[in-house]
Amino acid sequence: MIRKIATLAVLALTLAGCATASRLDAAGDVHALLVAIRDNDRAAFDARVDRPALKRSIESRLSAEADRANLNDGARAIAALLGPTVADLVGEALIRPDVFRAAASYYGYKPDQPLPNRVAIAGALRYGPQGQVCATKKKDGPCLLVFNHIDGTWKLSGFEGDLSDLRGKRR
Repeated sequence: MIRKIATLAVLALTLAGCATASRLDAAGDVHALLVAIRDNDRAAFDARVDRPALKRSIESRLSAEADRANLNDGARAIAALLGPTVADLVGEALIRPDVFRAAASYYGYKPDQPLPNRVAIAGALRYGPQGQVCATKKKDGPCLLVFNHIDGTWKLSGFEGDLSDLRGKRR
């Protein structure tokens, strides 16, 4: 009996170690994304973003917001007709480093402060469905940013925070 318990304990510790290593790996890519956002480095930002998935995520959120809006029948018909095109354009316009800088600032990453290290970032990540990790603002808070492991890199693939947090520079 003790042997079985010891075996289960070793297995649990091994699995926990794998999870921590994977979160640290993800945290390295999240840190690189934060650096790209801070430095407004479009190439580095694009390398850490699954653009089609993130765009679908934002478009889905925009569509849901439009569905919840109290529109009359005429406005609802126009929204249904133009909605996918508008959501596509808005989704594309929002996937830029300067837009995500506003969201990063909301989550506590200010340009005049050093970025957290991998261990601190790993502490804010948790596993989600289908092998994803998500970043939260608080330990037990809701997922805000979703990352998928694609071709050896953890890429931003979803935004579940408040859409008003995605504010680019006003021109």
